[in-house]
Amino acid sequence: MSEHTVLLYSDDPAVRDRMRLAIGSHPATDLTVRFVDASTYAEVVRLVDDTEVDLLVLDGEASPGGGLGIARQLRDEVDDAPPVCVVIARAADRWLAAYAKVDATLVHPMDPVLTAQTVAKLLRERLPLHR
Repeated sequence: MSEHTVLLYSDDPAVRDRMRLAIGSHPATDLTVRFVDASTYAEVVRLVDDTEVDLLVLDGEASPGGGLGIARQLRDEVDDAPPVCVVIARAADRWLAAYAKVDATLVHPMDPVLTAQTVAKLLRERLPLHR
């Protein structure tokens, strides 16, 4: 079983808790997740720079720095950035997620089954880079 680090970003601790619960510590039988939390853009950047982060799950509704803007900036500025999943409020906002170059989107409220499947898929796609 492999352990992965998932960064949860939201300015709201309750949203980060809901993300954590929806993902779970074992999103698949072969995957274990360790979470790190960030409540500001500066914390996201610091954690991406200083920690081996395997996946970012960003709140698209966070304020003042929304997850979509952070995702786009990381894609443009960080070499070998980890995969990014943004949680959005409306499915219609997926076009914004495509512009931000995210790897996946989820919609609030997060469905635990779909969330775990999405996270597992993104982590498995990342595995060859870290072997």
